[in-house]
Amino acid sequence: MPIGASVELTRASDALVRARQRAVLLPDLLVEARRIVSTVIAGWHGRRRRGIGENFWQFRPFVQGEQVSRIDWRRSARDDHIYLRDREWEAAHTVWLWADPSPSMRYRSNAAQVSKESRALVLVLALAELLSRSGERIGYPGVIEPVAARNAAERVAAALINDRPAHRLPPDDRLRRFSEIVMVSDCLDPLEDILGFVDKLGRRGIRGHLVMVADPAEETFPYAGRTEFRDPEGGGRLTAGRAETLRAEYVALYRARRETLAEHCRRLGWSFVFHRTDRLASEALVTLHSRLSGVPQPAGQRS
Repeated sequence: MPIGASVELTRASDALVRARQRAVLLPDLLVEARRIVSTVIAGWHGRRRRGIGENFWQFRPFVQGEQVSRIDWRRSARDDHIYLRDREWEAAHTVWLWADPSPSMRYRSNAAQVSKESRALVLVLALAELLSRSGERIGYPGVIEPVAARNAAERVAAALINDRPAHRLPPDDRLRRFSEIVMVSDCLDPLEDILGFVDKLGRRGIRGHLVMVADPAEETFPYAGRTEFRDPEGGGRLTAGRAETLRAEYVALYRARRETLAEHCRRLGWSFVFHRTDRLASEALVTLHSRLSGVPQPAGQRS
């Protein structure tokens, strides 16, 4: 058998093994996602936004140029200010979810109990569960079209068991203006590819939320002594005689990448969240829910 054919056969076999492992894992991840949602759901009432609807949302000061018919005179009579009565937006919104399927996402160091892939899938399924309870339409690019159903998380999990895309970045042919996308990735692809993709979606009027998930070892580089590093995607190897001598430069480059992504997202009106796999998944879920609800993002947001 030619060497090239042998390599392709090995890769196909590895992909099949990974697909079977993921299929076994997804039901457990769905259970974990629902457990996390149940711990943080108390007190939440969906993604409240101002718009057309019947339910009262808030009073806010009148601004010159707005419709006088919306003034709440009873509330305004309490003091010297004029207030408008806002109602809550009730139309279903489309939110696309995406967990990076790259081989690098399967990495897990001794400092974490889960891989980046497992955490990304848990966050995506938890968001599907949470947002579907708010009446949103949930979709997964290339896997499942947007659906408004209480069991959206279960549908997404079932679809991923049989069809997990191999694309590093989500296919965008079905993404439409005014929809939103949540991308959970380790962001280790070429920086220009990620920025270019984010720019393309931003120009089309799509609001995004980028979650950079990292193993703690990837941020702190705890290695010392003779260490062999392996590329999980290209198969390349690098042996460092004294790995600790690389730490300062590596950490600086890693932080620069994260800061570049965060600043680029901010300029586009996207949100950016940094999350380590040694932290609670619920922390990232709460932060993401706030970003999806339009809560302003503090500088240097991380979870």
